[in-house]
Amino acid sequence: MSGTVASWILRRAQSKSLTVSCGQHRLYSRINRPPPRPVSRPRRIRAARSSSSSSPEFNDGRAPSSQRQSSLEKVDFRLTGAQINGLLRANEQNVRIPEFDGRGLSPVLRFESNQLPANAPNEDRRSVATCLQTKGMLFGVFDGHGGHACAQAVSERLLYYIAVALMPRQSLEEIEYAMENTKPVPPILQWYKHHNDYIYRESASLYVDHLRVFWQELLENEEHGDGMDPLDALAYAFRRLDADISLEAQVPLDSELMRSTAIQVAFAGSTACLAHVDMEGILVANAGDCRAVLGVQEEDGSWSALPLSRDHNARNVAELARLRSQHPKAEEATVVQDERLLGILMPFRAFGDVRFKWSKELQQSVLENSCDLDSLDIYQYTPANFHTPPYLEVTPELTYHRLRPKDRFLILASDGLWDMLSDDEAVRLAAEHLTGVHLQAPVSASERQMNLGQMHSLLLHRCAVPSLDLNSATHLIRHAVGTNEYGELDQERLSAMLALPDDLARMYRDDITVTIVYFNSDLAKARED
Repeated sequence: MSGTVASWILRRAQSKSLTVSCGQHRLYSRINRPPPRPVSRPRRIRAARSSSSSSPEFNDGRAPSSQRQSSLEKVDFRLTGAQINGLLRANEQNVRIPEFDGRGLSPVLRFESNQLPANAPNEDRRSVATCLQTKGMLFGVFDGHGGHACAQAVSERLLYYIAVALMPRQSLEEIEYAMENTKPVPPILQWYKHHNDYIYRESASLYVDHLRVFWQELLENEEHGDGMDPLDALAYAFRRLDADISLEAQVPLDSELMRSTAIQVAFAGSTACLAHVDMEGILVANAGDCRAVLGVQEEDGSWSALPLSRDHNARNVAELARLRSQHPKAEEATVVQDERLLGILMPFRAFGDVRFKWSKELQQSVLENSCDLDSLDIYQYTPANFHTPPYLEVTPELTYHRLRPKDRFLILASDGLWDMLSDDEAVRLAAEHLTGVHLQAPVSASERQMNLGQMHSLLLHRCAVPSLDLNSATHLIRHAVGTNEYGELDQERLSAMLALPDDLARMYRDDITVTIVYFNSDLAKARED
């Protein structure tokens, strides 16, 4: 491999900006394109064991710069095409949905999904399921921080809470009757799992018990007849699950393992972007900085991106104003510092993260009465300027969109993708994959030097460029990671980025999760006619 990419990585590894202050709790990611932005959470930093210094300097948990450079020099960045494909396709998922499932027609033709981890283990999660007691499908992407525990729990549980909230009283009564009489319980969801997906088996009984309490409370509500409206169901499910996560970390549980898991889930955090798709339209519930973007094809064949969510961070002016309005005027300058909540957290809405929701006293009580904190990888510290909690909430922002024939697909992705691709770029790549036509590709530096004949040949070549990947999510990830500053897919760069060892990969990019949902446009057209 030439020295270009290798020297670029070595320069980054020598950067001194990777050190952080324990008193500031900050760490900046080493993402090359677009310009570097802060990660959504700090690496956990152990509290100083000596009281002689209130703000000692720590590194980010990685080896010193000289050791990182030495380890990089030993890495073989020259991956073969087969090795690149193997890494990119390890978590692919391709599922075609039956047009008629016995209950009605499906507005979803298929979905394609993939994940590329940077953290070890991956902190992103994804979920897809069909609601069996009501109509519609649920698609979710979850971006964990402070570990994978919260994203894991939310990915397993949130879809059940939504499905239960949507169910009519009669269906809930049937499920409760089956539970009371130890009979087979009617299935609530049909899951579409990847073989690499993990499940918290040790906490399954706890999760079922609290889900049952939830539907029992719905049964006690005389107004719960035909089930909640989807808007209310999604919003309530988000808040109720977060409340259960908080409660489970505070109460005695059946086993020490279950107790440890509950505390890890509560002190970690996760953003979530979830879409409910039925015959009428798409309802997106978003809390954090994952994103939902609709790919729209006009009658003239052109494509456009229609965002169905907004990031909840400091770049969202309305969100920043909302957060500041919930705290005293005296905290206006400290609630958000350096575009992060209390100078630490990038998203302003998330599950878990009780460190930003509980009082100092409650946090101390729970942690002091828990098992060994070192084994949980949880460290006691209080953010600076922590005066009027809660500072964080999980209430989702809801967006409804009625499906039209020109709505071709929906991209749900964690911010690892959006760090590297804009909405328009992602839709263009997905559209190219769908149609086989290279759309509005930027002219590279080498192409600017072509004569008219060469340019004509190039345009003919671009008319039908076969994708390297059958899976459209993989296609997006390949281009997000491997595209250089000229807009070209650079195999050398792609190889180098994928060859990075686990302890270095997070310096250059985040975990990436992408799910692309394709709609039955003919069905939408027939309904419109």
